[in-house]
This record gives sequence, structure tokens and C-alpha cells, in this order.
Amino acid sequence: MKLKTMKKWGLSFLSLVLVIGVLVACGSGETKTSSGTEGDSEKTYNFKLAHITPPTHMWHKGAEKFKEELEKRSEGRMKLEIYPSSQLGTEADMVEQIAAGSVDFGLITAAYMSSREPSFAAWFTPYAFEDLNAANDARDSEVAKKILDTIDKQGLVGLDYLFAGQRVMLFKDKEVKGPSDMEGLKLRVTPSPPMQDFYQFSGASTEGLPLPEVYSAVQTGVIDGMDMDLDAAITNKYHEVVKYGAVTNHMVWPAVAMMNKKTFEGMSEEDQKIIRESMAAAADFAATTRAGQEEEFRQTLKDEGMTIYELDADVFSEQMNKFDEKYGPTDPLIQEFIDTFRK
Repeated sequence: MKLKTMKKWGLSFLSLVLVIGVLVACGSGETKTSSGTEGDSEKTYNFKLAHITPPTHMWHKGAEKFKEELEKRSEGRMKLEIYPSSQLGTEADMVEQIAAGSVDFGLITAAYMSSREPSFAAWFTPYAFEDLNAANDARDSEVAKKILDTIDKQGLVGLDYLFAGQRVMLFKDKEVKGPSDMEGLKLRVTPSPPMQDFYQFSGASTEGLPLPEVYSAVQTGVIDGMDMDLDAAITNKYHEVVKYGAVTNHMVWPAVAMMNKKTFEGMSEEDQKIIRESMAAAADFAATTRAGQEEEFRQTLKDEGMTIYELDADVFSEQMNKFDEKYGPTDPLIQEFIDTFRK
């Protein structure tokens, strides 16, 4: 081979090596997840969040606040698509999708999560909180954080809790003044054992109907009423089929804000902080906004023709004791929760 040709090939080979070196060097700083590209502060994300409530409900408004905070705090690097109204399936479906990574975030009821991790039943301790603001403050307690951490083994990261209103009782055509009036009534209650037990301790029977079936069930007399919050009573127009609303505020109603664990752990500490702080801001927004709507919602239902009245906690003292005696011994976190918040 001529010397000139050898030099030509040598230079070409050297150039190829240099190009490969540059590509490797550039690639070594790149990190990727299922929802992002680029590395560190340049990384972008297109997240998905799912929940069960309609767009008019406080949880959806909280999700919108989360979206707003993410985009602002990340300077536009984090985008969020929200799928409300069970568009992606049941809560069981959504949790599986989040664990698998096809959905990034979920606002899943603590009632459903108690079927996967019993300690979430603690949130349904009857009359644990004076009002919604007190329940929101409890988000930062050690026991609340311990309960969130229990889903780590399911491929999930528990981020926070978002509250809708407290639970009230709606009755089709009977003004219930206490447990004795509930004897024999058939009520729709979210299929969560601690919630169902509270009503069964009061003499009622419970039906775990899917939310879309509740309106027609009470309208046709299949059920005599339901456990609900005022927010959902309005958004689902239950005032059209029930006459009485007992504002008991006997339990709070948190959603568990969660994220796919692999995606979260693949993020930088800075981006993890953005996620947590954005969700905390959304949780505070939801609770503060909803607490300020209590009187407005009561008046709305009165204007729609419902009889709205209050029942004191003392009326259900026996049911409170039965709950504590049954659930406290089943889980140390439930017992810690009861000991911390039961007044």
C-alpha cells in the first residue's frame, strides 16, 4: 500500500475514533425515564395523572393546581395530562397502571387503599378531627407519613393526602336523628370495611354500589340513602332524589396522592423536591378551598329543597368505641393514629 494511501486511511480512522469519543462523552451524562428526556435541569417530563371524580369535584381542582405548580416550579419542564371521571378504569385498574408505569400519578381514595394496605383504615376513625382544617394539619404528623410509606413495597411512592369534604349522611325520605332511626335502612357506603362497620354498628345494612349507579338506586328505592360528602352530593345531583341531609362530619375523606416508584427514584433530588412541593401546595389548596365552601354547599342543598340539619358526635359515641376496639388492635399504625387524634 502506498504511503499516501496509508496516511489517508489513518486520518479517517482517527477522525472516526474522535467522533465516537464525542458521542460517548455526550451520552454518558444523559438520563432517561419512561416519561422524560435529557439530563438534570434540562430534563423534560410528560406525566399522566388519573382519578375517579368529575371535573367539578375538589380532587380534580386539586389535580389542576398540581399541574399548575409543576409547570411553574419546573419552568415548563414538567407537563401533566389529567384523566378524571374514571376514564382509565376503576381505582384498582389505576393503581396497577401506576405501579406498572403506564400512568405516573394517581389520586386514589384511602378507602380503596385500605383494601391493599390496612393501615389506611386509620383515616376513617370516626370523629377524629374537629373539622377539615384539623384533618389537613394531620397530613404532616409522623403517623400519617408512616402510613404513606407502607405502599413503597407495591412499587408506589406515597406523596401526600388531598381532602374533599367530610362525610355526611343522605336519606331518601326519613329524617334520621340517631342510630335507632337507622335500624333496617339500606345505605350505599364505599366498600371499605371500616366505613361499612360504622354503619353496621348503627343497625343499617350497607351496599357497595359503584358511584355511577347510586343516583338510580336511591331514586328507585333499591337503597334508602348513602354516605357521601356535600361536594359529591351537589356534583352528582343527589338532591334530586334525597330529601334529608344529616351533617355529621363523622369521617374525613382523603385521596392518597401517589406516584410510580421507579420514575420517582430515577429523578434528580431537585426534581423530586419539585414533585413533593407541588403536591403539598395542591393539597393545601384543596383543603383550604373546600373548608371555605362548607356553608355555601349547605345553602345550595337547602335551596334545592333538601332539609339540612346537624347531628352531634355524642349521638354516635357507642359506634366510636366499637370502631376503636375493633380496629386499634389490628394494626399498630391504626392504634397510633387513634391515640394521636382521638380527643
